[in-house]
Amino acid sequence: MTPLTTSSVARIGFWSGLAAFSAAVAYDVVQILQILGTVHFPMDEILIFGTSLCIIVPFVLEMLALHQSTVEGNRFWTHGALIFTTMYAVFGSANYVIQLTTVIPAKLRGTLAAYQVLEQSPHSLLWDFDALAYISMGVAFLLLVPALEKSGVERWARWSCIGNLVATALAGVVYFYPRFSTRVLLLGLPWGVTAPLTMLLVALALRGKSQHPVTNAT
Repeated sequence: MTPLTTSSVARIGFWSGLAAFSAAVAYDVVQILQILGTVHFPMDEILIFGTSLCIIVPFVLEMLALHQSTVEGNRFWTHGALIFTTMYAVFGSANYVIQLTTVIPAKLRGTLAAYQVLEQSPHSLLWDFDALAYISMGVAFLLLVPALEKSGVERWARWSCIGNLVATALAGVVYFYPRFSTRVLLLGLPWGVTAPLTMLLVALALRGKSQHPVTNAT
């Protein structure tokens, strides 16, 4: 098999980033429809957890491609970001698969009591898994800041990563505030903008790297 070139890796990362961005936007749409009461159980939960699950693989590939396409001196930061991306993927995929394949079917059968501990409800075990997933994503984005250039689209990606940290902190309030409510949930809305935007900007940065690959990346 012919080894992948740096340009090819960056192109894979670009398209993966677009896929992650699209899944994140789809999640936002479903979340808004759920808040408005337009979609109901079981479709609301299937779509919420389904779109969330669809973010994971392309996002991991996007971050891996960015790490592989970054100059050697900055790879400490992208390597750290990749580690936290892996943490996001583990916590997130475990939660979403459990909700889709165990909890929702149990609710439909009327046997949820046997699986109550697995339901993602405020301040439950899987609720904390979800929180840890998105906090890990926020840290991963933050670690990209020193590795991104201070010009062009990478400059905008840097600011978006920083903005996403603020949005992640607000989302943390939603997860860990003692009393959950729809009003508290609205604090998480900025994440619905910053996370997809950052995925898109990183994807565009990778498109630039595919056209002008660094010489000391392997």
